[in-house]
Amino acid sequence: MVKDQYPDAVKEATATVLPVWLDAFKTLLNVDPRSDVENTPNWDGLAVRIQVFKTLDTMQTSFPRALTPYLKDLLSASLNHLSALFPTFTHYYLQSAASVPHSSEDETIELTQLVCPMLDFVANVARSGKAKDWFTGESLTGLISGVFSWVQMTSDDEDEWANNANAFVAQESDDTLSYSVRMAGFDLLAVLVERAPVPAVTTFQSTIHRVVLESEQARNAGSQDWWRALEASLAAIGSQAEDVLDVIDDERESGRAKPIDIESLLTNVIPNFLVLSQFPFLQGRAFVFASQHAKLLPAQLAGQYLDAAVQVLEASEAGIPVKVSAVKAIHNFCQNIDDAVAVPMAPRIAKDIGPFLPVTSEDTLTLVLETLAVVVQIDDGKWITEDLARSIVVAVLDVWMKNNKDPIFISILTDVLESLASSPAPGVYLTVVRQALPTLCNAIMSSSAVDSWVASAAIELVSSLVSGAPETGLGEGFFAMLAPSLFSCLRTTEDRDVIQNGIACLTLLIRKDVNQLISWSDPASSQSGLDGVLAVIAKQLQSEDESGGLVIGDLIIHLLRRAGEAVLPVLPQLLQAMSLIIPFAFLIHNQRDTVLTLLEGTNVGGRSGLDILIQTWCENAETFQGFWPTRISALALSSLFASERPSLQQLVVKGDIVVKPETKNVIMTRSKTKQTPTEFTSVSFPVKALKLLVHELQSGGEAASMGFNDADVAELDSDDGDEEWTEEEKLHQGFKADEFAFLSDVLGPRGMAFDNDEALEENDDEDLKNDPVSTMDMQAHLLGFLKECAARNTGNFSAVVEQLNPEEIVVVRKAVSGQ
Repeated sequence: MVKDQYPDAVKEATATVLPVWLDAFKTLLNVDPRSDVENTPNWDGLAVRIQVFKTLDTMQTSFPRALTPYLKDLLSASLNHLSALFPTFTHYYLQSAASVPHSSEDETIELTQLVCPMLDFVANVARSGKAKDWFTGESLTGLISGVFSWVQMTSDDEDEWANNANAFVAQESDDTLSYSVRMAGFDLLAVLVERAPVPAVTTFQSTIHRVVLESEQARNAGSQDWWRALEASLAAIGSQAEDVLDVIDDERESGRAKPIDIESLLTNVIPNFLVLSQFPFLQGRAFVFASQHAKLLPAQLAGQYLDAAVQVLEASEAGIPVKVSAVKAIHNFCQNIDDAVAVPMAPRIAKDIGPFLPVTSEDTLTLVLETLAVVVQIDDGKWITEDLARSIVVAVLDVWMKNNKDPIFISILTDVLESLASSPAPGVYLTVVRQALPTLCNAIMSSSAVDSWVASAAIELVSSLVSGAPETGLGEGFFAMLAPSLFSCLRTTEDRDVIQNGIACLTLLIRKDVNQLISWSDPASSQSGLDGVLAVIAKQLQSEDESGGLVIGDLIIHLLRRAGEAVLPVLPQLLQAMSLIIPFAFLIHNQRDTVLTLLEGTNVGGRSGLDILIQTWCENAETFQGFWPTRISALALSSLFASERPSLQQLVVKGDIVVKPETKNVIMTRSKTKQTPTEFTSVSFPVKALKLLVHELQSGGEAASMGFNDADVAELDSDDGDEEWTEEEKLHQGFKADEFAFLSDVLGPRGMAFDNDEALEENDDEDLKNDPVSTMDMQAHLLGFLKECAARNTGNFSAVVEQLNPEEIVVVRKAVSGQ
């Protein structure tokens, strides 16, 4: 807690105090832990061990260096605890042969309270890369074998999971909030597989082989608990299925023997458990394990497994654990096997899953919905019929009505509706729209400010229908049905989520079928679709909410791209409503003279609209993010330069940063930056435009120096007196790591490389990726532009070039000469 504020005192304590405590911990842990649980009226002795392991786990995080000399002894003590205490765990927890004794203070001290922090400590050590040579040989074998044993279902787990489907589903969820020995064990296995893939997976093989043999012997001897170790071992391996499959592939590609024979388990062992209805947890685990490794199954066997899981789903006598496991297995199979195998059973599965939707909730409902979402994607939904689509939509809307505040459910439901809408099967899209759209429009219209989340979710679901619509359009009447409720909602609401979802929906509508928007008019007010969009834009740009202008950027760009000549009648209103640079850049690229004339004639507070736009543009051009925006800016700037308009020639804008002698070769601290405001040169717009275009040509995907040369960014030493950078700040250009990470997020995935023409941003939509602006050769365009300007002396090009800095002049001359 205090090591940042009092580093010297903490260093002294770690050097003098910690070793004394660590020696005491080692001595205490070397005492046989069985003395605390056997032949004793209470387990009070475990309380100290619990706190020791919690403390060690904290120290491994905060003071790893002080702990390093003790690690091997402490790891060996941990392994010894797993082994020595397991018989007690079996007696009290697996067999429930006796009740856990109360402490002297009449509280219960559980073994799990000790084992969880102990496994966490071992996992943290393994994750750190320390004591590598301990995690080998017998130690690794003993550790993995111990974890496989300790993650067995207790009798309490069995009772709860047999009757509580949500608890059963949640205990294996990746984001489960309930912490347990099973979760801690799986986390440790994940670290071991990551750190030592082949040795760990090889140990999985030897351990599961031993468990299979021992379980068979126990079963033959009449034990009713013979299945527990098998279920736990399959769950343990299955928890690492993805990594195990990667290790198998890597070894196979390298010409080495596979470290574990999953195929043998799937062929010779697992099928025997699929029919053991009297042992439902093992039966269910067998289905899930097979589905987790479905990629290794031949098509015929995969089909047999899937069919068996569907039969369990349909069996009236099957209990909760098996039914839930079957749903999970179907989810995995449909994700991991070829569509050709799954298609014949897809309609049957969809019909079987339907009845689960109205009778499940929470985690179980999430699993059922996720499974349905995967099923309707099989073979792009070509097998879906109108009747099936109708029944699924009814079920989906029913789930939404009951859970319209849950963002997880809404996210999955939008996926289901989009998949249904995108089915190419005859009549399915129209069936889905007719079934869903009236209900959703009614929800949007009738939702008040009190339940705005209903409108927000309904709009999201409508967007999923639009996303799934065919390329031929939304179908007659879609926008006419939606527009009144959507425009009314956006006109009256102040809820940010509703606004953002509504604008995103409008943007999708424009991209999918802009003609419906253009041709529609409100029967009540005669307002056109374009008028409605303009009203939305104007409202958001006038909003005090700073995000108002941000969420409409895509809407404006796609409206301008898609509407074409239809936008000309409303162009004056659009320009008056707009304050975003990139949409203006697009307009100038396509309608330069019309737009410039309108801007020149617009007066805002004594300044022309053109002056406001150009000043803002020049100040922000080097910070535009995204592939398409940076390109459209460059194209528009070249068009403006070539226009030779007097109004542009006369504009004076900010030029380069003025680098003063006292700041040269130094990155200043934040405090000194405040004391020394940044200054810029002043240049004419044509000069600045040419600078930006040269910058675009120069960058070629590399980060720009934003006005500094490499030499100006050479050192990180501060001349700020007492306020010097820490080591952390030197690594991150004067910021703390979290501050720098935040700035990096704001600036985009490439940090300062805003003008990278090499790769599209991940979030650029398909329309923009296929746009001519994205596919053109920007470098060739800029080179051709410079050559033509030089040949024609466009805008007194030669004089403008002379006002560039020496480096920029060299670039222009090389470009013009073809070097």
